[in-house]
Amino acid sequence: MYKAHPLNSYQERNEHNLIGIMSGTSLDGIDTALVRICTNDVGEIKEVKLKAFLYVPFSEELRTQILNLCSVETAKLDDLVIMHSGISEWYAFAVKRLLSLHNISASDVDAICSHGQTIWHAPSPVSFPGPEGDINVKSTLQIGSLSVLAERTGIPVIGDFRARDMAAGGEGAPLVPYMDALLFSSDDKGRILQNIGGIGNATILPAKTSKQPVFAFDTGPGNMVIDTLVSLHSLGQQKYDSEGEIAALGAVDNKLLDSMLEDPFFKKLPPKSTGREDYGVLYAKKFLSEGERRNLSFYDIIATATALTAKSITNSYKQFVYPTAEISELIISGGGTYNKTLMQMIKEYLPASIEVKTAGDFGVPDDAKEAVAFAVLGHETLMGRPSNLPEVTGAKHPVILGNICF
Repeated sequence: MYKAHPLNSYQERNEHNLIGIMSGTSLDGIDTALVRICTNDVGEIKEVKLKAFLYVPFSEELRTQILNLCSVETAKLDDLVIMHSGISEWYAFAVKRLLSLHNISASDVDAICSHGQTIWHAPSPVSFPGPEGDINVKSTLQIGSLSVLAERTGIPVIGDFRARDMAAGGEGAPLVPYMDALLFSSDDKGRILQNIGGIGNATILPAKTSKQPVFAFDTGPGNMVIDTLVSLHSLGQQKYDSEGEIAALGAVDNKLLDSMLEDPFFKKLPPKSTGREDYGVLYAKKFLSEGERRNLSFYDIIATATALTAKSITNSYKQFVYPTAEISELIISGGGTYNKTLMQMIKEYLPASIEVKTAGDFGVPDDAKEAVAFAVLGHETLMGRPSNLPEVTGAKHPVILGNICF
């Protein structure tokens, strides 16, 4: 006898439990967040609450394999196919461990909302042989089999969030601004939400009373260049600059910094997005080579790479934000919040009138924000509502994001 799937009643209920999963460009591990979303009588979100959070670090072997797939020099098709299923085994492990640690049944979770692991992001149009002549194609690839994750956990899965926005002409990124606007907008304060993961991205939330639109863009490298330089120098023994201790021992070389800030991406107008394709190993090696040519110490090179992240972030505000929006608060999230040297540099480069806070000050742990965001995006998908912001991604129109695997 046919039995209706529990998701059939999703839109009729006012309380929903979802798990958001994020594994980002830093390639460090998996952020897993159990989120309760409450809606009003007409289905609008009225509360988003983080109920539980778990971080599962990648093994060094897995991290190396993913990193190899993110470079055209080392990627192999058979490895990519295996990783597509294999990484979902890790996602399933993270979900089951989160549920076990907090004594939660899988049947109490409506859906898992998985960002997947970005392998390649290509938002710039590329000529492609179409059925009636050459066409321009934009694309992105986040791997992680939805079927494996659903089979291992017994929970429906939503994934592949970025593809539909790109199909509608957008960059497929950033998508987190949808939640930023929902949770962090203020009636009288203009705010910037700056995430610093492998890549940096900013959401600009003008004061509601200004009636200016929300907009967002990637600011450039976050931790990616710093992490890669540390890994290259230590032959893989160290993966990042813990709390910015290495950078704190060096001095910023302004000539090297200025030359790296000439990168065309920094001058490109939003909407824009970037990734490891632009700021991965090849970029870091170029940075290292130029630093060594200038006879800089390793400490100076890391200090300058840290300044590159800080300066590219704050320069983007000068170019694209301050001319149109009055800002009084900067709210930072992501792994970059643990880098004390980076945080101090950002504060020094900002106007004194802007107060710096972290997402944790608003009850959202700095590491959890993106995982929470994808739970929100998955909820909107199940409600049948678009959750991209065309003014942010450049899409031609709003679209419902993601694919669902029951």
